[in-house]
Amino acid sequence: MQEVDQVVDHLFRHRAGQMVSTLTRIFGPEHLPLAEEVVQESLITALTQWSFHGVPDNPAGWLFRVARNKALDQIRRQATFREKVAEELRRLPTEETPLHSEFEDDLLTMMLMCCHPSIPEESRIALTLKTVGGFSVEEIARAFLSQKATIAQRLVRAKKLIREQSIPMEMPSRDALPVRLESLLKVIYLMFNEGHSAHEGDALIRADLCDEAIRLATLLAEHSATRDPAVHALLALMLLQAARLPARIDGAGEITLLAEQDRSRWDHAMIARGMRHLDASASGDEITTYHVEAAIAACHAAAPSFAETDWPRMVSLYDELLAMQPSPVAALNRAVAVAMAEGPQAGIEAIESMASRDSLRDYPLLYATLGELWLQRGDSERAAEQFTRALELPSSMPEKRFLLRKLESCR
Repeated sequence: MQEVDQVVDHLFRHRAGQMVSTLTRIFGPEHLPLAEEVVQESLITALTQWSFHGVPDNPAGWLFRVARNKALDQIRRQATFREKVAEELRRLPTEETPLHSEFEDDLLTMMLMCCHPSIPEESRIALTLKTVGGFSVEEIARAFLSQKATIAQRLVRAKKLIREQSIPMEMPSRDALPVRLESLLKVIYLMFNEGHSAHEGDALIRADLCDEAIRLATLLAEHSATRDPAVHALLALMLLQAARLPARIDGAGEITLLAEQDRSRWDHAMIARGMRHLDASASGDEITTYHVEAAIAACHAAAPSFAETDWPRMVSLYDELLAMQPSPVAALNRAVAVAMAEGPQAGIEAIESMASRDSLRDYPLLYATLGELWLQRGDSERAAEQFTRALELPSSMPEKRFLLRKLESCR
């Protein structure tokens, strides 16, 4: 039973988006909700049947056939006229299971359809995460720091727009592609960030989401229509960050800070791949925030040790990033770089002078960072106050255990 659960969970994360995309292409974008529904139902069916009969030789193909047949059954029941059923049947491919390349093409066109300019930007991101990334409404709400009801409404409105405006599932024109691609890159990076630092639960890292984001970005980087410098920059950024994940958690599942990580555990093949994409990102004239963030990640990846990191250059890169796109989190990261370059007091002053600091009042990392800097200053009392404030805010279990250890070290 556990093996079946693992297989179904893997297929849900890695194939559900492909199946939804292909079924939407077959039955039409107006049937997107139906495609999502039957894929979910087929996964539930798999949990039941495979527990008794075993996992089939081609589980993805089995799921697709079940989902396809369920969709067809529903359309037959819902159709008012026989001609409507005939029309849907004519859309079906001759092969029972599409080729892998067809799945990949369908996934790309689905992602770009979800990013149609008629759909509001926040709804585009939510829709893509739901249909392609397999995110639940709860997960999307956490990523957006929004209410579940708000995300659900966005999804309903987006699907209604697709149906009412007959938005096609096809590759956009050359002129229309840049706007959709920009929105799609935001979706992929949001997916990666959710996996890189899970917002709740027992695990700090959800590697499946990081892997999926990298896979989707790789798909874009390899496709002739979407092989853009910004795509290479984002892919480089994610690869360079993901390469450090093996050393981020120790054998007991506890957080290991960057300064304490065993760099021999970093994925150096992934770093090399990230550096190649960073080189490829320099082919255009435009510098995006992904380029600057990738350069920051490259500084970390190239440093022999934490102390030998080029911290003055890091401060300069964060200044460039903040000039392009002001962000309280980036400002906090800049303050850390300042502390490393000029000392903990300079870092504390940089945080206290942040214009956007109030927007981070519910962000535990703000207080954890201040606690660490006060510890370095030798003021255990102030450090304890900051770690206590961080513990009062929502965070993952590994983060809470880390903060408790830091608080204990203040006594």
